Amino acid sequence: MEALYHTVVVSELGRLSSLVTDRGLCGLEFDRPDRQAMLRHRLAQWFPSSQVADSGHPLRERVKAWLADYFCGRFHSLEPLPFDLRGTSFERRVWDLLLEIPLGSTNTYGGLAEKLTRPNGARAVGLAVGRNPIAIVVPCHRVVGSNGSLTGYGGGLDRKRWLLEHECSAAPLFRAVSGRR
Repeated sequence: MEALYHTVVVSELGRLSSLVTDRGLCGLEFDRPDRQAMLRHRLAQWFPSSQVADSGHPLRERVKAWLADYFCGRFHSLEPLPFDLRGTSFERRVWDLLLEIPLGSTNTYGGLAEKLTRPNGARAVGLAVGRNPIAIVVPCHRVVGSNGSLTGYGGGLDRKRWLLEHECSAAPLFRAVSGRR
């Protein structure tokens, strides 16, 4: 039986449920009924024989520290976290592309579909983005509509706007200091 370790993180955008396994972060979701229901469904699907514990794993503290640095704008301190992302092969390819979108930048659903050589696949990409189980860290909030408009976000468009503005305000300095794009 696989163990899932749960913790609640309080952030500037509200409470987040964090779940880790021995392999990595597998869930980070806003405390909204619809998103919590989706998270429970994903856990039942991809972690069917798991047991949830509320203590005991050191990665929980790393996730909390990562989020604290993120929300304080200490982007230079963000170290990659290990993931235990489970989904279809298409979903995982989309989530990998999300990780390539630079801090302070955006891409479109169609742009991601083109990278996957599926030029008419924007809708499929949108569905996969919506199923991303790790909010903020796997930055689905950086995906916008074809005209640059803010579209669907599991945490709500107000949170998506906040996250993008937060990143954009510090991104030029972050890029200059870190040399990252």
